[in-house]
Amino acid sequence: MADKAPRKAKKFILNAITASQPASQPASQPASQPASQPASQPASQLYTKLTRKRQEIFFNQTLAFDEIDRLFDAKAFSKFSRYTADGKQAVGEIKRHFDGTPAENLIIKGNNLIALHSLAKQFKGKVKLIYIDPPYNTGNDGFKYNDKFNHSTWLTFMKNRLEIAKTLLADDGSIWISLNDDEVHYAKVLCDEILGRDNFIANIIWHSKYTTSNDAKFISYQHENILFYAKDKSKFKIGGFSRTEKHNSSYKNPDNDPKGAWKATPLHAKSGDEKNNYVIEFPNGRNWTPPKGRFPRYSKQKLMEIYKDGGLYFNKNGGIDKKTYLSEVKQHITAGSVWNYEDAGHTHGNNEELSELIGKGEFENPKGTKLISLICQIANVGTNDIVLDYHAGSGTTAHTIFNLNQKDAGNRQVILIEQMDYIHNITVKRLQTVLKKNNLTQDFVYAELAPFNETAKQQILACESLDEIKTLFNELCERYFLKYNVSVDEFSQMINEPEFQSLPLDEQKQMVLEMLDLNQMYVSLSEMDDEQFAGCLNDDDKT
Repeated sequence: MADKAPRKAKKFILNAITASQPASQPASQPASQPASQPASQPASQLYTKLTRKRQEIFFNQTLAFDEIDRLFDAKAFSKFSRYTADGKQAVGEIKRHFDGTPAENLIIKGNNLIALHSLAKQFKGKVKLIYIDPPYNTGNDGFKYNDKFNHSTWLTFMKNRLEIAKTLLADDGSIWISLNDDEVHYAKVLCDEILGRDNFIANIIWHSKYTTSNDAKFISYQHENILFYAKDKSKFKIGGFSRTEKHNSSYKNPDNDPKGAWKATPLHAKSGDEKNNYVIEFPNGRNWTPPKGRFPRYSKQKLMEIYKDGGLYFNKNGGIDKKTYLSEVKQHITAGSVWNYEDAGHTHGNNEELSELIGKGEFENPKGTKLISLICQIANVGTNDIVLDYHAGSGTTAHTIFNLNQKDAGNRQVILIEQMDYIHNITVKRLQTVLKKNNLTQDFVYAELAPFNETAKQQILACESLDEIKTLFNELCERYFLKYNVSVDEFSQMINEPEFQSLPLDEQKQMVLEMLDLNQMYVSLSEMDDEQFAGCLNDDDKT
């Protein structure tokens, strides 16, 4: 499968497959000098060029223009399972909405860029909330490249996903992105471009840690950022925080007012016009005029109406206040831009929340259900809305949706996408535990993007020696799709040269990975019946 006809001349840069980053993403600018590999060079010269250029070759790949279109064709899904409080079982029939859209809670394993494109047709314009907690680009999360390449790699990674994710959002939907200070300012500019600067609502500051760290070199960071954009601000209706006992504690009823608890509100305001000042005498003989430097909050006529309605409180020291009744105030409080850990949770508490479900030390610094619950409130997520998280991590977003549905008997739907293998031992395990522990009637369907070259990639990464790489090489050439400009003969000579054999095992694997056609990482939906993909899907997957 290595001998493919050359594609169109116009090519675009793609970030390469690496051990920590399973798939490639097209950048927005065309490559000025595509890094092709001439088959006519002797193996030793080819090796020298590969070695000299490997920083570029490892991180930049070229694909023909038409390959990009095929890269994002809808892919087939496989390994379906349904999880309930009783455990894992066959999926059976997929539940659907009246318009044919899947009505299942979905947990999808696979590259999130490819998965988003595969979901786009059925979920276009239907997602009310997207929340993501992407890699923060701190040097510890898979983007360990040189600084000059680092930011562009991360931004391209974000850009490609945001562009397709935006199409899934409903017109009255919103997207929330958790970030720290390393990339939030770059991300803000990127989001302004993709989502629209006019649709920016806020940069929420979440006070995520209640202690400082003495190990910090300069400043101990205690917060994280959450960028908040509407799909279309003119159509977005914002929610608010639910009132709590703390919020209501200032409302009392010392005079047994039949309208219930109230709190005193001054009759004066700090700003106004002195010509509007007045003295008013109430029928009970009490007088009122605004204090010096203050101005009436209400007109004389309005104030008399409030008096007649029993809405004024005359205290013993001569003061007069308006009664603001608890029954008349909004049941939601307008959110501020700084969220404290008492309301939104903190990192320590989030770790404990997860540890109780899957054990300690399995996943570092997850987000918590308190935070995601607040986001759902402000995003005005209704009982029948769809929520998407394409950086699923430990599964907090789905856990939160399960909690909300349990609380109000809602039918919210959640879609998670996660490409890392810990999805089984952390994400799925957590959600299954939540269902069982709380005896929930909710469930979720697990599925994977049907892998093809992705399987080859995993086999390459699993090699523990050069001999294993050599053995696998023959299978790669016979079974999997290789890039059209790969010369199998040249490469087979190169891997036997001393220079190649002296490379660290990880670099040897990397060079073999470069042979794979990135466009064929997963089985396309339109090609799943082809004989070459036999064994990738079973009959149940195809139905």
